[in-house]
Amino acid sequence: MKKLLLPFFVLLSFSVSAQSADETEIRNLLDKQTAAWNRGDIEGFMHGYWENDSLMFIGKSGVTYGYQQTLANYKKGYPDAAAMGQLSFVLIKLMPISTDYFHVTGKWFLKRTIGDVGGHYTLLFRKINGHWVIVADHSS
Repeated sequence: MKKLLLPFFVLLSFSVSAQSADETEIRNLLDKQTAAWNRGDIEGFMHGYWENDSLMFIGKSGVTYGYQQTLANYKKGYPDAAAMGQLSFVLIKLMPISTDYFHVTGKWFLKRTIGDVGGHYTLLFRKINGHWVIVADHSS
């Protein structure tokens, strides 16, 4: 029996450490996005997103597809530092779905001189070419 359990525990420990590394990478990506936003760098903020026409963003105006269109919408909605404010995220749940997908739920908040705003988000991360990127974002 001991011979059967040892491989199981070795595999389990490898799986847990891989998930921890993936979760750390996703948390770091979100931290980099926050820092870019707070510098007024929308292009830097977008580095967390999948640079592809299939990127899906759902916001108050409905569904948008594509990296370039999502970038254009951010620039239009947040044209200057006053509109952008200072971003903070609160992570509610990071959940691995498979080895290549993570589901993230959280809150976002913008502290702004023109009035604070905030809401919730769900993100679908996918590991593409060894890197985690946001492939779908639903923010409200």
